[in-house]
Amino acid sequence: MSEQPQTGSPTSDLDPEDRKIVTLARSARARNGVAEGAAVRDETGRTYVAATVELPSLQLSALRTAVAMAVASGAKSLEAAAVVSESDQPAVEDLTAVLDLGGPGTPLLLAGPDGAVRSTHRA
Repeated sequence: MSEQPQTGSPTSDLDPEDRKIVTLARSARARNGVAEGAAVRDETGRTYVAATVELPSLQLSALRTAVAMAVASGAKSLEAAAVVSESDQPAVEDLTAVLDLGGPGTPLLLAGPDGAVRSTHRA
């Protein structure tokens, strides 16, 4: 896995499909009032949206939850992933989950709570 952050561009400059997953991730975060929202797009264009899971017996980041939902629904690969978070860097485990399903080079868009993409990382 190689982390290659690139400074992001305004959300309006994104491909419409990437803009969609950022918007979905932002909505999940706001709707659930959690630290992170995430969305992934599989090889067929289907999207999976998730929020942080914080239970006494189970803690999952929003992105790992979205990847798990994609796998459980039969996805074979990922085209892209997005996380909306206060964090400046994605967790190593999140990049690893994207790598596991998406393969090397799969983009992970990291956006702030306002939806502006701050950086793009590659699995």
